[in-house]
Amino acid sequence: MSKEMRDSIRRLNGILVKKGIRVLSLRYHDGCALIYAYRPSKLLLDLQQSDACRLLKERGYTSGVPEQYIVQLMQRLADGREFPHEIGLFLGYPPEDVCGFIENKAGRYKCVGEWKVYGDADKARETFAKYRKCTEVYCAQFAQGESMERLTVAV
Repeated sequence: MSKEMRDSIRRLNGILVKKGIRVLSLRYHDGCALIYAYRPSKLLLDLQQSDACRLLKERGYTSGVPEQYIVQLMQRLADGREFPHEIGLFLGYPPEDVCGFIENKAGRYKCVGEWKVYGDADKARETFAKYRKCTEVYCAQFAQGESMERLTVAV
């Protein structure tokens, strides 16, 4: 990874860590980085769900600690054999949708938004609408010069 990329990630962490967010590079290849921004407290709750724990165990993850799960995810991304679709769990997708995606090989879904839905389609549509509205509002504020730090909400 380039020094410029490392410095950018360090700067972002300096701004966002006090808001409860961490930023890291999951994978770096051919000058491109896969950047992951997450809230450790939220990730802990997401990965403690029984369906998430079961899926991670089935996929060969051996830890119960989110930071170690992230390291294992990074290793799976680096080996390049098969894309780790369980990454959806790290992005806050419902475990039933992540499992459905894997089991159905991305087919036979109920609806599509930010992810493919295999479980509660109505709840997912509500979530997608909230995401679209939030994205619209934040992009407009950012375009008007609002800083990343001011736009980031602490929880």
